[in-house]
Amino acid sequence: MAGPLIELADVHKSYGIGTEVETEVLHGIDLTLAPGEFCALIGPSGSGKSTLLNLVGLLERPSGGSYRLQGREVATLDEDELTALRARALGFVFQFHHLLPAFTATENVLLPGLNAHGPVTAERREAARALLRAVGLGDRLDHPPGKLSGGQQQRVAIARALALAPPLVLADEPTGNLDTHAADDIFALLRKFNEERGVAFLIVTHDPRLAHRCDRIVELVDGTIASDRPHAAERGPGPAR
Repeated sequence: MAGPLIELADVHKSYGIGTEVETEVLHGIDLTLAPGEFCALIGPSGSGKSTLLNLVGLLERPSGGSYRLQGREVATLDEDELTALRARALGFVFQFHHLLPAFTATENVLLPGLNAHGPVTAERREAARALLRAVGLGDRLDHPPGKLSGGQQQRVAIARALALAPPLVLADEPTGNLDTHAADDIFALLRKFNEERGVAFLIVTHDPRLAHRCDRIVELVDGTIASDRPHAAERGPGPAR
């Protein structure tokens, strides 16, 4: 697409609006993200990172300012339109994978397509299995989450986030629940999909090692952007096979 993926202009977010405990969490955020960018979002706890990610992910609406996703002004969309845009434009990876324990790895990856495309076809099932092979789980296609390690479960979550081929994936501490080796593997997989498929990533992380492997670092402090700078990414180890 031409133009930015996301454009936030003077975005504010408050909670408890109109009450005695009204609190503004984000104060005039200006942020753009271009197609194919690989960007870290850092900052201390309580700085507003998760709130900002929720706004970008259309899970919450701004209290003020403008947010455009793929050129569409979010404020003008109703709930059905937001849901459709979220499914088409965004993938999500969280610290805790949120896989359904009764489903196999393949079935978990197929879940995002159920609302978008209806019943599972043989073609879509094979596409899900191909994604799992791409994240190194070709021998775990029919395993439920309970028979996968933490790192393997997060690999399934990455495949699920990419199931509908979104242009942007939002990752909220995707390695925060993993040891250093598994974290390096997961981060290398995100970079692989960024480089090979042109998927943009906005990654919240508290790990400075991983932030320095991104091409851009945005720092949020007390609900405002304290710095936004390009970064010469350090290349870490590739994903384990």
